[in-house]
Order: sequence, then C-alpha cells, then structure tokens
Amino acid sequence: MATVELPRHVDDPPNLLLWRLDDLAPFFLMLVIGLLINQTLLFMLLGFFAARGYGRFRESRADGFALHALYWSGLMPLGHRTTPNPYIRVYWP
Repeated sequence: MATVELPRHVDDPPNLLLWRLDDLAPFFLMLVIGLLINQTLLFMLLGFFAARGYGRFRESRADGFALHALYWSGLMPLGHRTTPNPYIRVYWP
C-alpha cells in the first residue's frame, strides 16, 4: 500500500479526500471536455493518464514549478506593481 502525505502546514495545497486538487484538475478538465463533445469514456481515460503524467511531472520538480512556468510563458500574468511583465526578458539600466 502506498503512503499518503497529509498536509502539515497552513500553506500546503488543498486536498480533496486523498488527492491534491492540482492532481485532479487535469482529470476533471478532460471529463468536462468529454461531456461537451459526447465522448465521456475516452476523455475520462485521457484525463486519468494526464493526471498521472502531471503527478509524475510535479513530483520530479521543485514546489511551485508549474506556477513559475505559467508566469514565465505569460499565461498567468500578475497585476501587481512590483511584479514585472513576463514578456520583458532583458532589463536595461
């Protein structure tokens, strides 16, 4: 039986039963797409494999890697005054 890590700190990601919410997001996204195009079983299987792949990807990287990658690619720009624009790669003095 595999061990399950329970959250120990306040800033740990939220859980739904035994799974982290970011692990379940690919599965539910594929489930919704499958429901919309009437291919539920196929997209549930794709969602299962996408969730497993994302879980392996997340476990092999540092904490917060996915959020940093989204910011760096410009998909999650932050609107704060102290956060630079993610599309500016070189800063001139």
